[in-house]
Amino acid sequence: MSALTVPTTTSSNAPGWRLDPSYSRLPEVLHRRVAPTRVREPRLVVLNRPLARALGLDPDVLQQPEHAAVFAGNALPEGADPLAQAYAGHQYGHFTPLGDGRAILLGEQLTPDGRRFDVQLKGSGPTPFSRRGDGRAALGPMLREYVISEAMQALGIPTTRSLAVATTGEAVMREQPLQGAVLTRIAASHIRVGTFEWAAGLGDHEALRALADHTLSRHFPECVGVEEPYLALFKAVAARQAALVAQWQHVGFVHGVMNTDNMALSGETIDYGPCAFMDAYDPATVFSSIDRHGRYAYGQQPGIAQWNLTRLAEAMLPLLHTDEAQAIERAKGVLQFFGEEFQRQWLAGMRLKLGLMTEEEGDLDLVAALLGWMHGEHRDFTNTFRALATGKLDAMGGGRDAEFQAWHAPWVARLARQPQTAVEVQATMRRHNPAVIPRNHKVEEALAAATARADLSVMDRLLSVLAHPYDPVGDVAEYTSPAAPGDRVYQTFCGT
Repeated sequence: MSALTVPTTTSSNAPGWRLDPSYSRLPEVLHRRVAPTRVREPRLVVLNRPLARALGLDPDVLQQPEHAAVFAGNALPEGADPLAQAYAGHQYGHFTPLGDGRAILLGEQLTPDGRRFDVQLKGSGPTPFSRRGDGRAALGPMLREYVISEAMQALGIPTTRSLAVATTGEAVMREQPLQGAVLTRIAASHIRVGTFEWAAGLGDHEALRALADHTLSRHFPECVGVEEPYLALFKAVAARQAALVAQWQHVGFVHGVMNTDNMALSGETIDYGPCAFMDAYDPATVFSSIDRHGRYAYGQQPGIAQWNLTRLAEAMLPLLHTDEAQAIERAKGVLQFFGEEFQRQWLAGMRLKLGLMTEEEGDLDLVAALLGWMHGEHRDFTNTFRALATGKLDAMGGGRDAEFQAWHAPWVARLARQPQTAVEVQATMRRHNPAVIPRNHKVEEALAAATARADLSVMDRLLSVLAHPYDPVGDVAEYTSPAAPGDRVYQTFCGT
């Protein structure tokens, strides 16, 4: 298959692509080669200039009009070998063969510091896995992924990122016609639990082993050459997932669709469809329009991560030991480790949110009591912790609440038993309790301005505020307030 390339005849229009499509060298059962579908009128809407520079790309060149063709799929950068990845997924607990139905992997960009990142077009047309879908995406959901992924990056949470969003000049049909767009997503890789499920489901042990070896060399080189590398791989994946989900919990993030095809083995947050951030603390918080039974609620996320890892274990059993019984015992040990590691990571993070820089036996009870009060009083998750960090309890009414005071006194006594000064404690708390998160109503406000009026200024301002979540610049009061009561019933959609 021949590939169009952006002209690179002079240095002035060479953006710096260094693509190496190593995934395309894996067994063919793991992918299908397919080119993006051309669109009528490519136009670059937003470019992530800092990310471009980190990837070794020249943002000034990328913003030239002719390069919109790359971000919309009309042209391919030099070195690209476009393909759709094959994977399966347990969607809401039910196994389904899937694959990239509207995303095409161009290859991996080699950065100046020697790292490797997937470059993927999302919304670039149908693939062999589209299952009668149009393979397209609308502008609103693609801008949403851009905003939320950049917010997660600023919060210090591992995440895929968005390099660019381009419009296509064509409509996509959902409940109504919407403006079409393509997102360029950057990821450590797009290898998922579901990728292993796909290979295992085929019964192709050669492909399964090749996939595992590729994952080891790309993400866990420290596990290569150890006595049981595939067991080490499984444990390393479990450790990253424990840390990731704990970080989600610390900032009130609800992923919304934790199917196995949305769990990246790299430990990055991936797929920002039905996700949102919780306002009032409630473990049962759900935003996804299709999660009617709360499978992926905020409080369910650790258990679902372990459930997903169990599916990964089932797929990896042939690699863990030749004797199935011994393979199962090894897998069970890692799954138990995940539960313990998540609890350790979660409590460690909650300690820092409360300024607890030493460890005591009663810390878990102290955290649980605060969360219980917040739940009962419908207190805002982010603002409560930030008020504790800044000493502004009266501003949120906590200082006058008898139940809160019953919690507050033991917390103050606990702080007094550690050697750190009050200044050190407050500095720690401010570093771990964001003042701003992407509030749902502010995200919707920005998306509405961009899609209805082609006004990106609202989104630009939101992004500038979200770039400094722990140390906000200027007056950000409007970004710290929860939605008005009438706007608090909030649903998100996957955008397909």
